Amino acid sequence: MQRLFILFILIFLSFFSFGQNYTSYFSGDTTDVTTITNPFTVLMGGATENDSAMIRFLENSGGGDIVVLRASGSNGYNAYMYSQLGISVNSVQTIVCNNAAASYDPYVVNQIRNAEALWFAGGDQWDYVSYWNNTPIDSAINYLINAKKIPVGGTSAGMAILGHIVNTAQNGSATSATSLANPYASTITLLKDDFIFNPWLNNVVTDTHYDNPDRSGRHVTFMARILQDYSISSVNGIACNEYVAVCIDSTGHATVYGDYPNYQEFAYFLQSNCNSPNSPETCISGQPLTWNRNSQAVKVYKVPGTPSGINSFELSDWDNGSGGTWEDWSVINGSLQTIASTSTPNCNLTTSLPASFIPGTSIVAFPNPVNNYLHIRSEDPFEISIYNLYAELIYNKTNCTINELDVSGLISGYYSVIVKTRKGTSNLSFIKIED
Repeated sequence: MQRLFILFILIFLSFFSFGQNYTSYFSGDTTDVTTITNPFTVLMGGATENDSAMIRFLENSGGGDIVVLRASGSNGYNAYMYSQLGISVNSVQTIVCNNAAASYDPYVVNQIRNAEALWFAGGDQWDYVSYWNNTPIDSAINYLINAKKIPVGGTSAGMAILGHIVNTAQNGSATSATSLANPYASTITLLKDDFIFNPWLNNVVTDTHYDNPDRSGRHVTFMARILQDYSISSVNGIACNEYVAVCIDSTGHATVYGDYPNYQEFAYFLQSNCNSPNSPETCISGQPLTWNRNSQAVKVYKVPGTPSGINSFELSDWDNGSGGTWEDWSVINGSLQTIASTSTPNCNLTTSLPASFIPGTSIVAFPNPVNNYLHIRSEDPFEISIYNLYAELIYNKTNCTINELDVSGLISGYYSVIVKTRKGTSNLSFIKIED
């Protein structure tokens, strides 16, 4: 009888745990602290974490509370971050989101907002996108990056979601062979302007596990599709080999860590050539990709990752770097070509967050981030509704054509906007910052 009772309890607990929206693993002091943090981004290629990069990540938290977000796995980061790297932090909490409902749990959202550093584990990036996009977790993430300005980073799928443009992997992992043969293959699913906004990753699509020869071709195809589909003038990419980490400081200085020359460990900074035209010659569903442009479609700065992080690249202009070499990449009839480059891009680019733009509706909101006045323009009359982090309606106005909205009284943070026109309903967002 006692055994049956114990068995019943175990079954009950199993069902109870399975039904939970999230699982939390906590190490350290449960009392929340506030520390001085620095904006800092870590992009990691997907294998074992690079200790030097992770130490810098923790140092920029000011010793505060570290939150690890994931949708699978358990507490593997807790001891590593809390006690094994030699950096004193108040706590490390891993939150495993078991389903999309976790994105609306007040405790989960509050723990994220109170973090002094945020790390995204590996896994399946579609879980992250489908669970978190356009939810309070999404808003909390953008609040941390753009208002609270804390260090953020991720590995593998966690790195994949940090670009302004995301390969969502909704239909599985794309391969280079399939992507180059058909740039509109079902496995290529891209999300732009609608998830995580990091100023230094504007118009950037990332890729990971770059040791795998099946990655670079698909990455270039992502960039070709972005130019083709979104009618933007340029697109960039950042990629890491599995054991490589890229650390981006507040000025856009990107330092590359790895174990070169013991191993062939590189980071890659890709950009569409600034010469005009720079779009793909053939990017059509069911046909092989051709993006040649005189064998210089994509300019690539290939940077060895070293233990000391001596090599770097400047995201402030996407032109200057140290310790790396330039290459020209192109695609002819579905075949990727890479050659040593004889010239640098010289595009005179500057990086900043763009205005929010909704393709097909002629609606633009600017600037983003915003201090005092948010300007919204539309060719059609529209209704605008603005919601705060907690999905509370804080502003509504109908029959607008030109709208200069005073947001100076709003607290710093991330706000979502719903705009309704005769063409339909669309979503955008903005970050409110202090002067």
